[in-house]
Amino acid sequence: MATIDLTTQIADVKFPGFILNASGPKCTTEQELVEIGNSASAAIMTKSCTKLLREGNPEPRYQVLEQGSIQSMGLPNLGYEKYLEILPRLAEFNKPIIASISGLSISDNVAMVSAFQQSNADLLEVNFSCPNVPGKPQLGYDFEQTEKALAAICEVNDKPLGLKLPAYFDFNHFDTVAEILAKYPISFISTINSIGNALVIDPETESPVIRPNNGFGGLCGNYVKAIGLANVNALRARLPEHIKIMGVGGIYNGTDAFEYLLAGADAVQVATCFQEQGPTCFARITLELSMLMASKGYTSLAAAKGKLKRL
Repeated sequence: MATIDLTTQIADVKFPGFILNASGPKCTTEQELVEIGNSASAAIMTKSCTKLLREGNPEPRYQVLEQGSIQSMGLPNLGYEKYLEILPRLAEFNKPIIASISGLSISDNVAMVSAFQQSNADLLEVNFSCPNVPGKPQLGYDFEQTEKALAAICEVNDKPLGLKLPAYFDFNHFDTVAEILAKYPISFISTINSIGNALVIDPETESPVIRPNNGFGGLCGNYVKAIGLANVNALRARLPEHIKIMGVGGIYNGTDAFEYLLAGADAVQVATCFQEQGPTCFARITLELSMLMASKGYTSLAAAKGKLKRL
């Protein structure tokens, strides 16, 4: 098989591959982050952290489904100060470190972004799209607050900055969010987060399959891939080239990753597949992507990126 160049770059940070873990599954504890470091993941992404430790929502809060999962985890994490302590010990893996941040208010985000300036995180990802914290709306759906939050965060940030965005469903929304992002020094976006407020019912028990929020949770996996692809492609067409895109949603194999590449993604993040299969999934998906690209005569990501053919 011909050598396939899967290296990519966001801001001035070089990634050894196209595929990395998404913030969410199996990236909360130091042991889990070390396992990601030892895997073929192209980076180490932390769990989205809050100012204080959070236990998250009550169990059961995650349920495997036929084509993915539904979850309402509620941001269980160790608190940002613990991740500041852990990050230096991840440097030995010589791959990019991404600190994911999910403040429960703009002031929380500003405080944590400020704190991570002195860390060895190579990039910061601020989560504007967690759908599973009771009483807290998704910031990414309030464009006025999105711009206000961005302005405040960018005042204290000098690191490559990314935003984890919710799924958008209207072309006007794509236009509006792209216009906002282009005003600020954003290096990348991660799109999409799980689709919030789904409800899955078990007909045997006549109850929802998860407990929090009366059974409402974020829908993940194959169920959301088409929406993830649409968001990547629509935002790629609207954003300046320097804002890179990490595609997220329903990536289980090399074909899924290739579809995101065609849609315009600069990298992809794996969540549900990683949750279900563990860290070996990164090497498998990478190999499958390389084999598929070789069979099509592509030797680099650049040769296929954004080359979706229109009918």
